[in-house]
Amino acid sequence: MKSFLNWTPTPPMGWNSWDCYGTAITEAQTKANADYMAEHLAKHGWQYVVVDIQWYEPDAKGWEYRPGAKLEMDGNGRLLPAVNRFPSAAGGNGFKSLADYVHDKGLKFGVHILRGIPRQAVAANTPILGTTVRAADIADSTSTCRWNSDMYGVDVSKPGGQEYYDSIFAQFAGWGIDFVKVDDLSRPYHQAEIAAIRRAIDKSGRAMVFSTSPGPTPLERAGDIAAHANIWRISDDFWDNWNLLRAQFRRCADWARYSGGGHYPDADMLPLGAIRASQNSQTRLTKDEQYTLMTLWSICRSPLIFGGDLPKTDEFTLSLLTNDEVLAVDQHSSGGRQLFRNGDLIAWTADADGSSDKYLAVFNVLDKTDNQPATVSVSLKDVGFDGPCRVRDLWKARDLGVFSQKFEPLIAPHGAGLYRVSLAK
Repeated sequence: MKSFLNWTPTPPMGWNSWDCYGTAITEAQTKANADYMAEHLAKHGWQYVVVDIQWYEPDAKGWEYRPGAKLEMDGNGRLLPAVNRFPSAAGGNGFKSLADYVHDKGLKFGVHILRGIPRQAVAANTPILGTTVRAADIADSTSTCRWNSDMYGVDVSKPGGQEYYDSIFAQFAGWGIDFVKVDDLSRPYHQAEIAAIRRAIDKSGRAMVFSTSPGPTPLERAGDIAAHANIWRISDDFWDNWNLLRAQFRRCADWARYSGGGHYPDADMLPLGAIRASQNSQTRLTKDEQYTLMTLWSICRSPLIFGGDLPKTDEFTLSLLTNDEVLAVDQHSSGGRQLFRNGDLIAWTADADGSSDKYLAVFNVLDKTDNQPATVSVSLKDVGFDGPCRVRDLWKARDLGVFSQKFEPLIAPHGAGLYRVSLAK
């Protein structure tokens, strides 16, 4: 196994600032979320605290990108945290102090970057650290992001191209970064820069989880991305919308066979709880839809990256994040796959690690026309059992009894059930 795959023996679990703060996250807000995670979630396996896009833009606001915005940058074209938003970055300290704060909580710290080199660095033609070339020599002005104008792509075939990425990840290693989400990388698929980033992380000497974004990552690139990244996005940004959630079922089914061994297809963040802080809003997903979201992400072993403002977490949301029996499906199962899809009724199954037990997830994705639940009939032989089985409801933490031949739970529209099935003795 490649060494970087050892860094994620299970799908990463953590928090990302995007759903709640967009481009405008501050140091104080990051610390508040780290504090909450350390107190309430760390014992359940949550550990990553990730600052998303535009942390280097002093005047960033909301979820918009401003063409030509002035960015904080060092003399070698590397981005720096905006000091007005991250005061501990003053004096060239970067994210070192904030990362230390998070580490002292027993957690891990991550950041987001965009593929490439700042256009601002190219305009200034800054030198590339450790080389005799300059930013304009390695920038590919024809390779740009469709939705953010901060960067040009890097031509890593040119002298200094690989060295620029090396310099970024050497800086991150010095700051104590544990997780790097690299955007504008998977759609379209930038194979050369993906490989360059992999080399740069490995050369840095620090274990930094490599996450690519956004999706969909091309399915035909599965082998390549699994050889370079720990997690990769399978869809565009996922928000609190039923139609987006319904669409994830097909993608998760397509990608399921590539999950495991230190690399995981990523169905994107969990837009739950208090999201869109500037609008003071809660997730638009119903409780049934939230159960569906957490059940699908768990059975397909997606990373679990929460997007809400953790200090404002309500009791129901907290119950989703701290159900250890459900989280075990995401963290300690294997072979997750779609068992069947009969119209709007869906079943998945997975093996429980270290046991002959199976996990079973069932879903009713029927539009709520009459709001009537549906029976999802599952053959226990198809799940892997020839005799009577005991079934435990993981969401309700309740044993349901012994069943023979079939298990037929009643599932609400947009709802889900998640169970552990074992041979009755």
